[in-house]
Amino acid sequence: MPTFTFTQVDVFTSQALLGNPVAVVHGAAGLSTEQMQTFARWTNLSETTFLLPPTQAGADYRLRIFTPGGELPFAGHPTLGSCHAWLEAGGQPADPQRIVQECEVGLVPIRRDAGRLAFGAPPLRRSGPLSAPLLVDIADGLGIAPDAIRGHQWVDNGPGWCAVMLASAEEVRALQPDFARLAQLRLGVVGPQAPGAGTDFEVRAFVVPLGVPEDPVTGSLNAGLAQWLIGAGLAPSRYVAAQGSALGRAGRVHVECDGADIWVGGDTVSCIRGSLTL
Repeated sequence: MPTFTFTQVDVFTSQALLGNPVAVVHGAAGLSTEQMQTFARWTNLSETTFLLPPTQAGADYRLRIFTPGGELPFAGHPTLGSCHAWLEAGGQPADPQRIVQECEVGLVPIRRDAGRLAFGAPPLRRSGPLSAPLLVDIADGLGIAPDAIRGHQWVDNGPGWCAVMLASAEEVRALQPDFARLAQLRLGVVGPQAPGAGTDFEVRAFVVPLGVPEDPVTGSLNAGLAQWLIGAGLAPSRYVAAQGSALGRAGRVHVECDGADIWVGGDTVSCIRGSLTL
């Protein structure tokens, strides 16, 4: 049976066990899609990734990303965690300051930023306001009054994200969603922090269709949120979002708008290294 190098990386935290873990399988070209999906179900993490040789010009490596329920064209914390694992295992990018990841959405640039890795937010596949019936469904699933939603937007960069804004981070943390009522949604919720909180926003992500009722810390959602919030003047060009509080995590997502580009970054820590037999 073939053996693969394996790394489990905690993402969006500098302290292990407080972020969002991703399982990374190196040199996975010999695995079938079915084997990848079966292993992702077994890890039961929000995402499991597989590092492969690139097929597009300009890419340093190719990545496939699986949840317990299916494959994703793009996801943020797996992008940062997999890049961390690839570099730690001796990966050498063509440009020392810029790594290029190939995945289903295309080529995703990753930069080293003050000791952190940050990915360039991919273009939104869908934007614009949510429909009135969808907002009613979201409010019902979150257990809040419809007028508690202060803003809303499609922020889909691959996984299918829609998002709503509440009046405060406290309201976001207090949510007790009915996951059965959110069964068809990939939903992000954001609220501004009180002054002096140390971060600017609180974020939660509910991804019931992919087998992840609540994701601890979510790069792709934060990328889409940043494009909405900064573009609408609801957030400064540089801010930090907290995510994972409701799950006992302390994720920190660092967002920066640099010209036309939005970069989403965070710290990464390897927690498990070893070999995997499949």
